[in-house]
Formats: sequence, C-alpha cells, structure tokens
Amino acid sequence: MPSFDVVSEVDQHELANALDQANREIDTRYDFKGADARIGQSGESGLQLEAQSEFQIEQMMDILLKKIAKRGIDVRCLERGKLAESGRRATLDVEVKQGIDSDSAKRMVKTVKDSKLKVQASIQGEKLRVTGKSRDDLQQVMALLRGGDWGRPLQFENLRD
Repeated sequence: MPSFDVVSEVDQHELANALDQANREIDTRYDFKGADARIGQSGESGLQLEAQSEFQIEQMMDILLKKIAKRGIDVRCLERGKLAESGRRATLDVEVKQGIDSDSAKRMVKTVKDSKLKVQASIQGEKLRVTGKSRDDLQQVMALLRGGDWGRPLQFENLRD
C-alpha cells in the first residue's frame, strides 16, 4: 500500500548558514558599530539574540528573518520568546520549532478523516503517516494538508508505492 510521512523539520545546516550570514551583516552595519551584538545558538533547538538595546534586537530579528527566508527555511518555524533587559544588555530567546505536536497531529488526522478519502492517518511520534490504496488519494491528502494552517511548515517524505 502506498504511504508517506508528514513531518515538520528544519535543515540545521541551512539554519547555521543563515546565522552566519546574519552575524556577518550585523558586523558590517554602521548602526551596530561597537555594539557587540550577536546571534547564537542556545541549546539544541534555540537561538539567542544579544545586543545593547531593544531597538537593536528588533533590527537583528529583521535581519535574521530575511536571511532565514533567503536560505529556504520557512519563518513559521521560529517562535519568539520574551525580551529580557538587564542593565546594558538585552536578550531575546527564539525557539526553533521542530516536529508535529500532538494537538496539531490530532487536528490533521481529524481533517484527513473528515475529507472522506480512502486513506488512514496515524500518529507516529512527531510525524504523521498516511497510507491508502491509490497514489491519487495520497496526493489529494497532501494538497489538503498544504492548504491548512497548522502553525508550522510541513514536509512530505518517504513516499512509497
């Protein structure tokens, strides 16, 4: 039976390249001269922006979003945290969302079942597996899921006949 997996993943190599490009642009911009502003990775799935003021953080966030979009990463995978100001430093934590959370997966399964297509959808960890008898039904499910607003980018992989 044909099947495919629905996942939400970010290419870590492309993300690292986007961070490097953003940091290079920040180093060369006139409004950041002597500001000691940096964008770095914090932990496995997070970014941290550090600068002297909230205004600079907002400028850095704009640069980061442009560089990430240019590298082909969907910006919906980023979730802004709280801005923390302490003395002369401001920091902003940004979470990189990966995987499909259980609430979104349940909504996807319900949407697929409500479509009355002859397919089965099952949740397998942080991904969703869809199986059916015909490849055409699977392509209709892909179009259905692409059209929905799930709050994160979706990729379709492991298409098997």
